[in-house]
Amino acid sequence: MFKMHKHSIGALCAAAAAATLFAAPATAADKAVAITAIVEHPALDAVRDGVKEELKAQGFEAGKNLKWEYQSAQGNPGTAAQIARKFVGDKPDAIVAIATPSAQAVVAATKSIPTVYSAVTDPIAAQLVKDWKPSGTNVTGVSDMLAIDKQIDLIKKVVPKAKRVGMVYNPGEANSVVVVNELKKLLPKQGMTLVEASAPRTVDISAAAKSLIGKVDVIYTNTDNNVVSAYEALVKVANDAKIPLIASDTDSVKRGAIAALGMDYFDLGRQTGKIVARILKGEKPGAIASQTSDKMQLFVNTGAAEKQGVKLSPEFVKSATTVIK
Repeated sequence: MFKMHKHSIGALCAAAAAATLFAAPATAADKAVAITAIVEHPALDAVRDGVKEELKAQGFEAGKNLKWEYQSAQGNPGTAAQIARKFVGDKPDAIVAIATPSAQAVVAATKSIPTVYSAVTDPIAAQLVKDWKPSGTNVTGVSDMLAIDKQIDLIKKVVPKAKRVGMVYNPGEANSVVVVNELKKLLPKQGMTLVEASAPRTVDISAAAKSLIGKVDVIYTNTDNNVVSAYEALVKVANDAKIPLIASDTDSVKRGAIAALGMDYFDLGRQTGKIVARILKGEKPGAIASQTSDKMQLFVNTGAAEKQGVKLSPEFVKSATTVIK
């Protein structure tokens, strides 16, 4: 019968312990998710946080059984492309791309890694998917598309006599172009016109807003990432010139817009996180149809209304989900 010496047993135990130690990092992150956004601002940050919260609720917790990496492109499409290429090289189990420019960059960079877009107004116009059906590709996601007719109704409730609607936007951002085209189509049916002000960079926001003074009765903003990331510059012009400012992003109301009929972007993130969890559990992204959200909320800022020379009806204020004073 073979007898093992004490020092041999000790060596084997030590080796086993070492093997366990070195194996730990491999099991510490069973799945990997890489997430990127074109820029950091409250709405997009809320999407990111919602995704993370939902993944945790679904059993995927960062630092435990999930490797989580986040990078912002700081508003630069070139940087968005670099981040996309880096993430593709890392080969995560899924990439989450928040906002149209980041989603376009990731979709251009990979045809195999599961890609889930979020906060993209029109994924078809952005050429992320062909239609709202399951794509059969590596791409799916959640759109923040809003019904433009309801946005026009909101403008009329805040400024009943408005005829000229100004819009500051980045003409290089696909989601903004879609909204502009819809407004051009629908406003004339209400006896209204659209006055455009181009702002390709965040530093152009103030000058673009000032160019609308005397030309518009109200300024409307969509979820244009340049505009939202520099919203205070737009608010200052609106306050100084007494031009009512209406948004589609509820977070913009907290920052100085009078009202917004929009969605809760944290909820949008959780909706996105549900899709990511399905993929991590084995579903193919191409079998999951793109989604939208119908959870609309009305935010009203009575203090901003006073600063911008608007008297809101008590009924309108009472109808709001949230009132900021």
